[in-house]
Amino acid sequence: MKLFDLHCDTIERMEELGENMLTDKTQLSLKYLPEIEKWCQTFAIFIPDSKRGADAVEYYERVRAYFHKMLKEHHGIVEMVNTPSDIETITAKKKCAAILSVEGAAVLDGKLENVEKLAKDGVKMMTLTWNGENELASGHKNPEMGFTDFGREVVKEMERQNIIVDVSHLNDKGMEQLMGGIATKPIIATHSNLRSICSHKRNLTEEMFQYIVEHKGLVGLNLLHNFVSDNEMKDSKAELFCHVYRMLELGGEDVIACGSDFDGGIESQMDNPAKFASFGEYMLENGISRRIVDKIMFENALHFFEENVR
Repeated sequence: MKLFDLHCDTIERMEELGENMLTDKTQLSLKYLPEIEKWCQTFAIFIPDSKRGADAVEYYERVRAYFHKMLKEHHGIVEMVNTPSDIETITAKKKCAAILSVEGAAVLDGKLENVEKLAKDGVKMMTLTWNGENELASGHKNPEMGFTDFGREVVKEMERQNIIVDVSHLNDKGMEQLMGGIATKPIIATHSNLRSICSHKRNLTEEMFQYIVEHKGLVGLNLLHNFVSDNEMKDSKAELFCHVYRMLELGGEDVIACGSDFDGGIESQMDNPAKFASFGEYMLENGISRRIVDKIMFENALHFFEENVR
């Protein structure tokens, strides 16, 4: 089965451990590459809420340098995606296609010109916030904070620089404002499920999901159990399938994708990429057509990148 995964925190975890892309000490390891038919993986540089200003920039640069070091050391099995056409070219060589993203816009150090710098670095997506506040907006820890003037300008500049706006972690007020006109291009929720199935505030309401459907965005299925079910974990695949089923009822056939959140604290029976890829087989066994399964596991994300990334 194919896998196009929109989010993981693995590269930061590897850098912290001093490990490489084939390590057994992280959930996402390229040792699983032979078990996956075709694999495109987004690697997010996660900026903690504790990082601000020059500290956030230094942190980003250090992890980015490690990412490129790993690409060089493992060039035989992984290559970086610079343009959408690279995805098919790289995966056709039985390599993992690696996309660079950022989680947390504190990396900008409050400077609009740094959006262009990220674009030149090859960053294709940026999650606007983490759980707390930054110079743009806030995550769910401050439900009262909406977009700042700077945040509104950053979204415009991201759209101009072809960096996709990722709304995972953005609070409800921010989402309301974004849907109300701040965003003019399709958006992504790289690792978010449905709040109607699991009540965590990090999940999307059905109104938010339908906005993304109507505007031809993407929603990546998150494996973190707190976002999958309100109950104790029994069967991760069955519990995640509930989100897929409802998303399809809401017209999400063309927007559902994968967003594992590997090494972001997940506890799941799908705790490595090969097991996540096998979720496609589970969906087939439970009545989802091959055509739709292929869309969810790979094709929807590929199409989105071909249409929206330059």
